[in-house]
Amino acid sequence: QLQLVESGGGLMQPGGSLRLSCAASGFTVGSYAIGWFRQAPGKEREGVSCISSGVRNYADSVKGRFTISRDIAKNTVYLQMNSLKPEDTAIYYCAATRYVCSEYPRPFEYWGQGTQVTVSS
Repeated sequence: QLQLVESGGGLMQPGGSLRLSCAASGFTVGSYAIGWFRQAPGKEREGVSCISSGVRNYADSVKGRFTISRDIAKNTVYLQMNSLKPEDTAIYYCAATRYVCSEYPRPFEYWGQGTQVTVSS
């Protein structure tokens, strides 16, 4: 059974950093494209970043602040978030697809339960 479990969310002051983890089981992260998405209250789910072989994509709103990476041995994908802003507040989800990276949620077949990130002073 394919499963994704996010962790690492929490409350952080503006300008701070958090690292989110997405632990996979039932498949290998090296064989799938793994995306990070976020959804703020009253807003649509939006793509934040995606990683697959030879590809790392970022939304314009997080470029230069967020870094996606993966550890094949740990079967985990990470999202390092630096210089956090209040507008980064959202539930963050990781998702997997057998196809290519996309900024849209629809191609992603498997989803984690989400982790809350709150940026506030």
